[in-house]
Amino acid sequence: MNTTTLSPVGHAAPRSIWATRWQALIHHKPAAIALVVLLLLTVFCFSAPLYGALMGIDPNASDLFERYSEPTAKHVLGTDEIGRDVLLRLMYGGQISLAVGVLATLFGAVIGVAIGVLAGFVGGRTDAFLMRATDCMIALPLVPLLVVMAAIDLSKLGVPHDLAQSPMVSFWRIVIIISLVDWTTIARVVRAGTLTVRGQDYVLSARVSGGSGLYNILTHVLPNVATPIIVASTLTVSRVILLESTLSFLGVGVMPPTPTWGNMLNNAQELATTAPMLAVYPGLLIFMTVIAFNFLGDGLRVAFDPRSDH
Repeated sequence: MNTTTLSPVGHAAPRSIWATRWQALIHHKPAAIALVVLLLLTVFCFSAPLYGALMGIDPNASDLFERYSEPTAKHVLGTDEIGRDVLLRLMYGGQISLAVGVLATLFGAVIGVAIGVLAGFVGGRTDAFLMRATDCMIALPLVPLLVVMAAIDLSKLGVPHDLAQSPMVSFWRIVIIISLVDWTTIARVVRAGTLTVRGQDYVLSARVSGGSGLYNILTHVLPNVATPIIVASTLTVSRVILLESTLSFLGVGVMPPTPTWGNMLNNAQELATTAPMLAVYPGLLIFMTVIAFNFLGDGLRVAFDPRSDH
């Protein structure tokens, strides 16, 4: 007698949770479009060295004989008030603006996660103190505080003048001061998630079994609060880019001649009648980037929400 073994038909292998979230994200049309826009902007900005080499131009090279040049084959978007190529400076400026946004968000997230986890996991007076400190930071006017911090002359603090005015120090100064004040949202989100996880049976069992606090945080708490951290960080990037642009526009951000979208706007404010497009280009790129990060953050929130129907 023959025995036939029937194999199940039509049963696909279950998808991982990350595959499910990815599918939910790309089916969220605004987020999918935002992701494409951000990828294109990133490629656009970081292809600046290649474009400059192909066209034989330098972002900081001026030519007073080509001031306010109309768009040409060599200068696709024309030139600015001292003859510098606008397109190439937009590309290099985008590198700075995006880098500040990502790095300041990353450093701020580290601070916020540390404070939020410590407050939520330890509790008691530690929680009360850290949350009151967070509330005080939230109550401070953010932009004036950043302006005051950015206006500090590093050369008067013992830093050599040439080093204090260097583009690298100017860049990292902005990254650090923004990250030092823009961590509060992530701290509150992480604290709320930590309070929820701390009371779960598996965490209590790990404590009873002798697991250290650090072990519980790394093994049980952080993996369970990763989702809100990712969503909050994505939304924070757009705010950081706006803050950097504001500081550069006010003249206390990344110092010229290093281009950023903010200081390009600052340079163009006096040329609104003679060369309005010099303000339109960086303003449009700032607007597109901020909106794209906001839409992407909203899409991530929906995709990572366990209550949403994927």
